[in-house]
Amino acid sequence: MKLSVQEQLLPGRTLQEKFAFAVEAGFDAIELRGKGDFHFAGRLTELKRALADGVVMPTVCVDMPHFIGDFDPAKRTDAIQQLRSQLTVIAELGGIGVMTPASWGQFSRRLPPFEPPRSAHEDREVLTEALGVLGEHAQRNGVLIMLEPLNRYENHMVNTLAEAVSYCAMDSIRVVGDTYHMNIEEDDPCRSLLEAAPYLAHMQISESNRNQPGTGHLDWGAQLAALDAAGYDGYLALECRLRGEPEIVLPQTAAFVRKFL
Repeated sequence: MKLSVQEQLLPGRTLQEKFAFAVEAGFDAIELRGKGDFHFAGRLTELKRALADGVVMPTVCVDMPHFIGDFDPAKRTDAIQQLRSQLTVIAELGGIGVMTPASWGQFSRRLPPFEPPRSAHEDREVLTEALGVLGEHAQRNGVLIMLEPLNRYENHMVNTLAEAVSYCAMDSIRVVGDTYHMNIEEDDPCRSLLEAAPYLAHMQISESNRNQPGTGHLDWGAQLAALDAAGYDGYLALECRLRGEPEIVLPQTAAFVRKFL
């Protein structure tokens, strides 16, 4: 397994500077963030220059105001168009793919009014349609669209790895595990990782408190051993809040995680 770190966590003005710091700190790659309004496509020149300079950028984490499971059809359509564009860009960079949740911050069954304005069946229809479009586009471009389950307080549609796996109707649709969300939703995170292994394309890591690994109560030895047993050899991408300055925290975090690899 290899370590990556999201670009916004790294000091430096350019991707080249950020990557130099990341490598020195013990990471192997940078995870990019894909904003809306075709901002990510607008970075293509910057990204290609960084690639030519040796920056490793295998994955994109969506960073948009609305998502493929939005209740508003126009916003869903826009989210699909944005992700299609991001898939095209990461394919041009020779990357792995783009990840997205069904939605984020749109609705929670744990907060009033408790019942969403769309049925569970309609939720599934909406997500299946969107992922079908994106899966076909990803397949044509040789990359993956990866669905990330979020916890019940941030998303009401896809909360567990098993739920995400149920949407993997083609080889270009795969699943992202996130240790923070899994800590809330999975009865047995290690078992869930093993069961989802054939569909698991990427992992994001952070602690039970959403800070960097080593500051909470997650059993890193057990979860990383489960990934190893499952044959997972992809990236562990750091997506978290940093408790401390990045110049100090990031090298410590990479060293902490590598103890278990």
